[in-house]
Amino acid sequence: MLERAVMTRILVTGGAGYIGSHVALALKDSGHAVVVLDNLSTGNRRVVPSDVVLIEGDVGDSQLMDRIIADHRIDAVMHFAGSLRISESMRKPLEYYRNNTVASRTLIDSCIRGGVRHFVFSSTAAVYGIPTTVPITEDMPAEPISPYGTSKLMTEWVLRDAAAAHAFAYVSLRYFNVAGADSRGRSGQLSADATHLIDVACEVAVGKRPHIDVFGRDYDTPDGTCVRDYIHVSDLASAHVMALDYLIAGGTSLALNCGYGHGHSVTEVLSRVQRQANMPIDMRHASRRPGDPPILIADPSKLRQVLAWQPRYDDLDVIIRTALDWERKNSAKPGLAATVSPLARVSGRRS
Repeated sequence: MLERAVMTRILVTGGAGYIGSHVALALKDSGHAVVVLDNLSTGNRRVVPSDVVLIEGDVGDSQLMDRIIADHRIDAVMHFAGSLRISESMRKPLEYYRNNTVASRTLIDSCIRGGVRHFVFSSTAAVYGIPTTVPITEDMPAEPISPYGTSKLMTEWVLRDAAAAHAFAYVSLRYFNVAGADSRGRSGQLSADATHLIDVACEVAVGKRPHIDVFGRDYDTPDGTCVRDYIHVSDLASAHVMALDYLIAGGTSLALNCGYGHGHSVTEVLSRVQRQANMPIDMRHASRRPGDPPILIADPSKLRQVLAWQPRYDDLDVIIRTALDWERKNSAKPGLAATVSPLARVSGRRS
């Protein structure tokens, strides 16, 4: 087990978003001081704890990043801000390269100038494209098939080269399919246009959407629908905290897969949602989406070995139940606001 790091001051970019807000909570629970930066284009201040400073702004603003790092004496950065929809990236590739690669390069440059030595990056399994074998290990070829995956891989390359030239180390966490919500009801998915399967299915179950589209039924999988490795967002958040501890303890830069090592098909997930909700949901069949591989399953061995990570929520029913509980709560209760820093500045980029 890695030794717990002493309290550090962490900047969480995109910390008002789905994954970033859960990581901010996990960092607070671990005793770290947290500053959140988000432009609130897709994030929501309701999921930022009321005692955490929320700065409204953009990671692509180098002057703002320099000021935040200096004024808050930032020790480490966890970077979630960016655009994240594969299908949208196929239509808007330049937006994705700007938001995910160019803005990240600006942030990394500010970190180097400001003496930030530790960086945890929100990457993705989309860097692998269509794998030739599963489960996927970190040493398999990175051959993304979407601008989203490519923009994330390019940021990993920037991190690699920056670490080779400076006193700077990073961990890139390559997510598989993240789902669920905080078991204490403090955060969950709040995006008005969620696209992930479990989120959308739960929204249908609580009446926020009329139906769910099933994209493709002719994949080379057991039931013809895509198979994905679903990881609970709280288990993913704990991996981020442990990655930070690893870096502070002197760990070298690396990339790690974040998943459970087994998959579930779209058909199976929707069946489980209906069972948890105790009601049928309207499913409609649609054509395949561009950029969707048939099967994505992680080999998380390296994550478990290097960080001594042990998941707590490795159960599809638990993932669905927490997501469904959050949707029910969110439909009935407005939530809490967060404090906005006087450094606030609005930008049009996505978080």
